[in-house]
Amino acid sequence: MSNDTFDELLERVLDPAFRLAMTMLNDRTAAEDAVQEAALKAWRNRGRFRPDAELRPWFLAIVANECRTARRSRWWRVLRFPNLDSERRTARIEDRLDLEAALERLPKQHLLVLTLYYHLDLPIEEVASVLGCGENAARQRLHRALVALRPVMTLEADA
Repeated sequence: MSNDTFDELLERVLDPAFRLAMTMLNDRTAAEDAVQEAALKAWRNRGRFRPDAELRPWFLAIVANECRTARRSRWWRVLRFPNLDSERRTARIEDRLDLEAALERLPKQHLLVLTLYYHLDLPIEEVASVLGCGENAARQRLHRALVALRPVMTLEADA
């Protein structure tokens, strides 16, 4: 694959990659950094990309890994909420009665599968590819995420 072709293919998936990073990190600057770092890693590893494969799930998997790395960073927690202790952070989330607040309460693996399937509108085959699992496992993860979301949404509606 020529460099120009790879650049053109990569440019097409930058928007969904940024939306994924924003959902996972909830910070514009961090999301831009994650996508940029993922693009650099994809460029460096373009020789490993199979020409018969789809670029979008491959690249989104790299972006998701970059976001996980950013969240694991010791500095992420300091920069993310520098002036909020955990009680105030929890109270802030509980005060919001919308889908965003409910999604913030979900474990990150549930948020990822919901984002890929519903927000990015990826077919289940691509969701499975991004998650590195089979289609049935991706469907199970999606189902578990929806099951986990229902009680949170019910609590929000009752509040």
